[in-house]
Amino acid sequence: MDSGGSSPFCPHCGAPQIFLLDHDLPAELTATDTTGTAPPPAPRQVEWKTAIRCALLVAAVSAVLTLIAARFESVSPLSWLWTVSGSLITLALYQKRRPKAWMDAGIGARIGVVVGFVLVGSLAVAMAAGGLVARYLLHNMAGFDAQLTQQLHMQIQHALATNPETKSLQGYLYSPEFRAGMMLAGFGLISGILLVLSTVGGAVGGLLRTRHKVSL
Repeated sequence: MDSGGSSPFCPHCGAPQIFLLDHDLPAELTATDTTGTAPPPAPRQVEWKTAIRCALLVAAVSAVLTLIAARFESVSPLSWLWTVSGSLITLALYQKRRPKAWMDAGIGARIGVVVGFVLVGSLAVAMAAGGLVARYLLHNMAGFDAQLTQQLHMQIQHALATNPETKSLQGYLYSPEFRAGMMLAGFGLISGILLVLSTVGGAVGGLLRTRHKVSL
């Protein structure tokens, strides 16, 4: 019997032998993270957990400023400026927390879309909560109701003057349902504008912060 190393049996006892291939382990399996920090996101990808946290922080500040502006008119410009610049502020916070993350116009626009939706949701909650508190706890919505009724009355009278056929709808135009629909339509229009501004602002902010390579 051949006693060479190619025989499947032991040359001394005749027992079958098991041959194991000596493969090198991949480098990514042998590498260990000794810093204790999370690795940077892969190129051209967004670390959404961090981005959403930054967006929620910006939206929370925007909601608080909106509630304060409802009581103090002097805060309205600051609230408006913060809300419109929400995507730019979010990008700044995102890159501060993830300085090695890839950034370009496309990623900025994607983050801007998320910021826009979060801002719309936070503003809706803030306005609804503020309205409930003002109407049922503070009882100071009479002025707002009177102003809204006056504006609605002027618009209805103008519509009746230009189109007499709308007189048959006059009862519906003065109904609470129509008023609620007008308010929802107005909020929807503002939300759409805010979403567009947030997306464009994110794209511009991402373009200004473009990195052509990820720092190692």
